[in-house]
Amino acid sequence: MALDIWLIYLVAVIGLSLTPGPNSLLALTHGALYGHRRSLFTISGGALGFIIAIALSMFGIGLLLQASAHALMVLKWLGAGYLVWLGIQVWRSPPPQLHMVAEQRRVPGFVLFRQGLLAAVSNPKVLLFFGAFLPQFLDPNAALLQQFVIMAMTFAVGEFFVEYGLARLAFTIRPWLARVGKRFNQVCGGLFAAIGAALPFTGPS
Repeated sequence: MALDIWLIYLVAVIGLSLTPGPNSLLALTHGALYGHRRSLFTISGGALGFIIAIALSMFGIGLLLQASAHALMVLKWLGAGYLVWLGIQVWRSPPPQLHMVAEQRRVPGFVLFRQGLLAAVSNPKVLLFFGAFLPQFLDPNAALLQQFVIMAMTFAVGEFFVEYGLARLAFTIRPWLARVGKRFNQVCGGLFAAIGAALPFTGPS
């Protein structure tokens, strides 16, 4: 993967990781309830779930590329349309709400890990998103396995650190999201729409 394409991908990954979603809210919740150290189980499970989702999406894309030389360009344009649509949905979505529970329970680490994993792989929008997102950065002339390792590890590491930051700041970020959560969604939605509009014209084709 070329350095300039990877840098664009890294920026997109950071933007995606900062967008409120099931795993980020789960990291917030577990950080508030169990502390940032125990939330590492949750975050690690989510990172593994995203790697699995990326693998399913990328190698499915690889099979499609073997069937049609133009499949990547078609996927890029379809994916761009989905990213713009997703940006509109994020823009219009209400700010996330985090409800605390009165009683904190000592939950085993493997249960927290499993919850993070399932939050990532059980959401059908995850596979749909990666199916739209990843083709924007794939080079059909490069080895798919190498690109998978780079892209999956970049996404997993980026998501891990963002969610860990959310877990550490769980108590602080809740009142902030209550105040500016709507504007935050609008900024993230605008970024998704801009990325979707621009990416079909960049990178390998």
